[in-house]
Amino acid sequence: MAARRAWRRAAAATIALGGLTLCLHAQATAPPAGASAAGPSAVVLVAEVDGIIHPVSAEFMQEVLTTADTTGARLVVFVLRTPGGLLDSTRDIVSRMITARTPVVVFVGPSGARAASAGFLLALAADVAVMAPGTHIGAAHPVSGVGQEMSDTASKKAAQDTAAYARTLAEARHRNVTLAAAAVTESRAFTDHEALTASPPLIDFIAPDVPAVIRALDGRTIARFDGRTVVLDTTNLETRRIEMSWRQRLLSTIAHPQVAYLLFSLGVLGLTVELWHPGAVLPGVVGALALLLAFFGLQVLSVGMTGVLLVVLGLALLVLELKVPGFGLAGIGGAIALVLGSIMMTRGVPGVEVSLGIVVPVALGIVVVFLFLGRLALGAQRLQPVSGAEGLIGTVGRTLAAIPEGQVGQARVHGEIWRAVAARPLEAGAPIRVIARDGLTLTVEPADGPHAPGGLPSC
Repeated sequence: MAARRAWRRAAAATIALGGLTLCLHAQATAPPAGASAAGPSAVVLVAEVDGIIHPVSAEFMQEVLTTADTTGARLVVFVLRTPGGLLDSTRDIVSRMITARTPVVVFVGPSGARAASAGFLLALAADVAVMAPGTHIGAAHPVSGVGQEMSDTASKKAAQDTAAYARTLAEARHRNVTLAAAAVTESRAFTDHEALTASPPLIDFIAPDVPAVIRALDGRTIARFDGRTVVLDTTNLETRRIEMSWRQRLLSTIAHPQVAYLLFSLGVLGLTVELWHPGAVLPGVVGALALLLAFFGLQVLSVGMTGVLLVVLGLALLVLELKVPGFGLAGIGGAIALVLGSIMMTRGVPGVEVSLGIVVPVALGIVVVFLFLGRLALGAQRLQPVSGAEGLIGTVGRTLAAIPEGQVGQARVHGEIWRAVAARPLEAGAPIRVIARDGLTLTVEPADGPHAPGGLPSC
């Protein structure tokens, strides 16, 4: 009976605890007083994409769309400013945009911004395309993604493939198919006025900022990519801005071609200092980290191998200049190869190549530092040793007593007393020069001339 009563008390306590937990959960999840009954659906998500279109920005935009779909947001607005980017990343973003349950707006702004190349395709694919006054879009002709100039046949194939993609997006969104194709095949660009007044237009309307975009969309009927029509209701919407995570911001910064190139240059300099001065540690660690970060950024940007090989050739020629005197020809060739390789490394990404204002000073700086440190290191290697067994060779001293021919005597060298042998007899106090060492025995010869020591005691 006692066991049964204990079991009943435990069961009652468990039921009471469960009820209390449910009550607390209901209270915690209940909307606060005054909250909108619409909950998360009365929200518009706003995300800014400012920079190159690459895998990091593609990941960010896809995450925003996923968040909008899972939270039931009414609208997603991408504020877009981009010089272009990678076509593969653009296709990934477009594929996610056209399958999103949430309507997507691409707003090219603020005034003075552009959405070139890859950004033009993103604007075509959006449910609503809006431009701020003073912006432009277009210039979407594809280039090689490996930094090399394409042949006429390959360039024509790439252009036709991208043009067909642009026509598909424009036709599905009821935009101007002819101008969409011309932006690819003829690299045409369009101002906000030209894009709106085209027949049919390339964009839906012009607005100065995001709040104006949201207000203009209220009550507008839009056609989704699958043919469905949706009437937008943007009244009393909460605007919630979404930003990149710290990891995405870091990787996006590293993936910028100028930052990646500077990291690459810093890495080369760091490893150069470490190789010429082993044991410094810090330059080697910093250089290795900078090179790893640079390789990530350059990999994201699809760097041309020709440019990388030219940079390696330039470094090899600089090493050759240090080792083999060639009247500076190898050094000049190395500097030229560094500059040309640096220029060609990121030319494959439209609109985001490293500017000459950065390439030339950095490349010349690498050449100067490389040659300066290299010559210092080689000069130090050629210096006469001053310590150890090799440091005694060539030093001078005096005999402490007469040294018969072929016999062992004593001599003072570097303030130390050594056993000494000579090929011919030496008098006591005679100046000597060390020519060899075998353990604690020195082989000496007479030291006549200006290098003979003076003023040293003979005993």
